[in-house]
Amino acid sequence: MSDEMICVGAISGSYGIVGEARVKSFCADPYDIENYNPLTTQDGTRSFTLALIRPMKNGFVARIAEVETKEQADALKGTQLFARRDQLPTLPTDEFYYSDLTGLAVYDTGGAELGRVKSVQNHGAGDLLEVQLPGQSATVLIPFTQAVVPTVDLDAGRIVADPPEGLF
Repeated sequence: MSDEMICVGAISGSYGIVGEARVKSFCADPYDIENYNPLTTQDGTRSFTLALIRPMKNGFVARIAEVETKEQADALKGTQLFARRDQLPTLPTDEFYYSDLTGLAVYDTGGAELGRVKSVQNHGAGDLLEVQLPGQSATVLIPFTQAVVPTVDLDAGRIVADPPEGLF
């Protein structure tokens, strides 16, 4: 598990003309992204050492030790930044990393399979589980709240959901 990679942020382009970059943090405390240096690409072929300079709308202005020019920073736009799982803090029992939920089987309270978690999304109003229906490409979004998802059992690889009437 210690070599598992977790996406903690992304480079969203250059900032200014001296090689600084705009960085978006996906950490619960956005400033924590700096604590996980060096960050890598998902495949681990490139690594980056960030120094946050100041906050800005939707992220930070950061200096990346491996980037010296505006053009190099621009070339990294869209690059996701990953930390090793063992670098991240242990979560309380009722909190989960998105990567822990992806792929889990979802069952209703009666035991019928609803599908598998394809992704976890958050568009500002709370987390949503994107559940892919069994044998289909269609997906359904369900709110990831205690009321709708009363049970997450990571050891068993399953989620029990009580979705609103008519959702499935």
